[in-house]
Amino acid sequence: MAEAVGKARAVPGRTRGGSRTADPAPRALAALLWALPPVAALGLFFLYPLALVVRQSLQPDTGGTSFQPYADAFASEGFRHALWTTVWLAPASTAGCLVLGFLLALVIAFVPFPGAKAVARFIDVYLSFPSFLITLALLFVYGTTGIAGSFQFLTTPWGVLLAEVTYFTPFVMRPLLAAFGQLDTAQLEAAGSLGARAPRIVRQVILPEALPALAAGGSLVLVLCLNEFGIVLFTGAKGVTTLPMLVYGKAILESDYPGACAVAVVNVLISVGLYGLYRVVSRRAGA
Repeated sequence: MAEAVGKARAVPGRTRGGSRTADPAPRALAALLWALPPVAALGLFFLYPLALVVRQSLQPDTGGTSFQPYADAFASEGFRHALWTTVWLAPASTAGCLVLGFLLALVIAFVPFPGAKAVARFIDVYLSFPSFLITLALLFVYGTTGIAGSFQFLTTPWGVLLAEVTYFTPFVMRPLLAAFGQLDTAQLEAAGSLGARAPRIVRQVILPEALPALAAGGSLVLVLCLNEFGIVLFTGAKGVTTLPMLVYGKAILESDYPGACAVAVVNVLISVGLYGLYRVVSRRAGA
């Protein structure tokens, strides 16, 4: 009997009950095979074109490999103007979207009125609209031939700011409405029964619960505003040049591909840097 037990223990791949243990090697191989297609697609359709842009930015028209396209871009007045416009316009649009989106989401979620559910559903549909469509609609109001065309408002930086706030506000409202839908109404009723007025309830009960949604929506809008091209182009604001518009001008109008790629790399680095900053801040806030 003892010999049989010893033989059972000596058999590889078997447990005391006689069942075979799972070999981790096939599972690891299967996981690797499943991961290869998405990794290959990511490298082919995203990383490889990005690598080509970086390589082109290091190859000036004079030949060789150098950082001269970056030096020329940084030394130009047009790049500094575009950088400054992008740096102030994107945060200003994000701030406007956060304020307006929070107020509109509050009304839709907590103020009962006929058609509130239909408005909330329309927000989802609005997210699918292209940015140039909203800008084109604003042209009929603030354009040169629009209702308020005499003010020439849309061709100014403030017109671009209005167009971006109008288009990107629903991107803040969507996560806020989802967060408000999970809010315990008993907290609001308890605060109201204790005599708290609406502004205090919003400040001390609703706003703390909405901070993660505000951070998520605001970070998304900030990155989108940094890289927005269609709104600036369709407004026809000649004095408003952002980094994406500068890339378009250098590549299409001037045929300066190394310079365009250098500006594009700077734009990507700014976007990735802001996203990394958001991740660090969100982790510290969560901790």
